[in-house]
Amino acid sequence: MPASTDGRIAVKTVRSRPSWLRALGEESPPEQLQIAGARHTLSEVYKHDSWAATALYRGPDGTPRIVKIHRKAPLLFIPMRWLGRRTARNERRLLETLAGLDGIPALAGEVDQGGPAMDNAVAREFVPGHPLGAREAVPDSFFPALQSLLDAMHARRTVYVDLHKRENVIVGDGSQPCLIDFQISLLWPSWLPRGALFRIFSRSDDYHLMKHWARCRPDQCGVDTAALQRRIPWWIRAHRLVARPFRELRRRILVLVGVRSGKGRVETEAFAEHALRDITQPRSGAA
Repeated sequence: MPASTDGRIAVKTVRSRPSWLRALGEESPPEQLQIAGARHTLSEVYKHDSWAATALYRGPDGTPRIVKIHRKAPLLFIPMRWLGRRTARNERRLLETLAGLDGIPALAGEVDQGGPAMDNAVAREFVPGHPLGAREAVPDSFFPALQSLLDAMHARRTVYVDLHKRENVIVGDGSQPCLIDFQISLLWPSWLPRGALFRIFSRSDDYHLMKHWARCRPDQCGVDTAALQRRIPWWIRAHRLVARPFRELRRRILVLVGVRSGKGRVETEAFAEHALRDITQPRSGAA
């Protein structure tokens, strides 16, 4: 796909996702809803993919908050509301378990539209900053602080799982690390010993941390990306044997239905996932 004059990818040859590939189907995030009993107004929709719609809302005093509405629309003829409730509950429980840790956004309260709480919605406090760049030269304190955050999470019987996506790592306005998007993170049951399986998940977090560390601050971490490639844990290699073909199939389907172009990479999508957008900063002129 040709690039635009400002260097960004042009997306005019693709169209928006069809309703069956959108978490809310034909709907969009509501213009108004209540968070912790206070009315909030939609400011911007950051992302609306197959799993959730993520949007910025502002309260009566202009305070920004992020609301993530998980899947409720059927997938063709398959009911999916149950999945949205489950992933929202998981994200909410993770944020409750990790409350108080530096680098974890606080829950903002229940979400409703003037009735019962929306069991597929999660509201959290806004995190000012930007997603970690591919080779961003962050300050010396950034990755040690992120390592400490992961250690504290593991101590609370949680594993992040999704750290391979650098867009989930936020560089705060004060250059402090923050993690967002706990949709698939794991809260280890208290009755289940933290044995070999827990160590596999937690070491996967550590491996992906080192991958970002080596790319952004090779002068500091003591290992380069080539060395990390030779040391990929066996369970990550096994996961990739399944995940990569699935990802390629998914991309081909998105190209086939006209949502993406070329090789189906996310940057060709008209409403690109937040991997390529700054989802922590309100746009200029936003309501």
